[in-house]
Order: sequence, then C-alpha cells, then structure tokens
Amino acid sequence: MVPSDVGQNSFSKKLLEVLDHVEYRRVETHEDMEEVARIRYRAYKLANILTLSGAKLIDDVDFDDHAYVFGVYYDERLISTVRIHHVTPDHRVSTTREMYATEIDKFLDAGMTLIDPVRFAADPDIIGEMPALPYLTLRIASMAADYFDADRVLQLVSPQHAPFYRRVFYADTVVPSQKNVGKYNIELTLMATRTRDVRVGLYKRFPFFVSEPYERRMMFQRSPDMGVTPLTVLPTARLATIGRLATQQAS
Repeated sequence: MVPSDVGQNSFSKKLLEVLDHVEYRRVETHEDMEEVARIRYRAYKLANILTLSGAKLIDDVDFDDHAYVFGVYYDERLISTVRIHHVTPDHRVSTTREMYATEIDKFLDAGMTLIDPVRFAADPDIIGEMPALPYLTLRIASMAADYFDADRVLQLVSPQHAPFYRRVFYADTVVPSQKNVGKYNIELTLMATRTRDVRVGLYKRFPFFVSEPYERRMMFQRSPDMGVTPLTVLPTARLATIGRLATQQAS
C-alpha cells in the first residue's frame, strides 16, 4: 500500500535505508542468466502465471540488443529480476507488443519511444519479508525512462496490481482486464505512464526513484566507450536527493 502524505517522509527514508544494502547487476553472463532464469521459473510457477516446462525461464528476447536483464541483490543475494525493453519505432521487439500489437503500434506510429519492463520476478522465499521489493526493482524502469528519454513506461499487470501502478506511477489504463492473453494463465491489463508529465511529481513523492546520470549510464550504456560492463551498480538515490535539495536551497 502506498503511504499517506503524513507518512511519506518516513516511508522514503526507510526505502533509502534499504537501498543502502542494494546493488544492481546487468545480467550478461551465462552464470548470472541461469540464476535469474531459476528465480523467474520459481516465481511464475508458484503464481501459475505461465505454463512452463523445464526448470528455467529464458527466451530469445533476453538477448535482443534493445533488452536489458537486471538482477537486484540485497546484501549480495539475488532477490528479484526484471527485463527492460527499449522499444522504438525502428525497433519494435517487445514482450508486451506480442500480445497488444495494435495498442503498442499506435504509440510507436506516433513517433513515441517506450520502456517495457517485463519478466518481473521475486525470490518466493523472501518476497513476503520485503514489501519494498517492487519499489527496488521498478526503480530500474524509472531510470530507463530517464536515460532513454522515453515517452511512456508500459505496465503489463494483473488487475489486482493495477491500483498500485495507478497510485505510485500515475499509470493510465490502455486496455482493461482481459483473460486468455497470449500464453498467460492470469488476467492481464495494459497500463502506461506518461513519463514527462509525472516525473517531477513522482520524484518529489518518492525520492528513492531519483538517480544520478552516471548510474543510468552504467545501467544502460552499450558502446565501445563503456568498455567492460560494470559488475555491480550501486544506487545513487541518496546522493541525487542531496544534490536536488542543495540546488533547491540555492535557487
């Protein structure tokens, strides 16, 4: 549940304290991908989200050049994972588009770029003990929206989770709840956040979503200048928040 305005500062402080124990890793090695695939499988199997075979969940899109797979580690333990797609009019590879091509193409045909966070999964052994997990993981999507200057962040979610995305991310409903969507065994609804319209309000309410430019570069940059992919990326929300406060006080 999203806290009231009265408890907002306390909630944000607690999240920043949790972030002090968190590191992000962009998954590009076979060993790390195997670990991510096992957590995906366990989480999706337990919730009966997809009909699965084997003991892992990996697909070809994990290796698309506009896809970024991340692991979220708490005290060096993998606790959750998410895959981020940067979807553009010229590169339309997207898990969500496989099911909602008409709606996604309307955005893309209008010249928009999208962030599509999918394959969100949390370790079933700890998810009940860590209510901050969705915030820690979806912080990556907010960073992607900033880094790529995307027009929308998509949310492909179950109806019971839709209120969370509406309250926290100001998400609009694009397609109401439907059954039998793609290969999914659960009802799904498609939502989208207007990133530029909500950014200021989102970061004011939830400063732990804020990040420094160098953190975003370490998370998403792929170029010869980048060299080797960083092994770990430490969240910069606390530093970025201090910087913003200093700027506000000076102005």
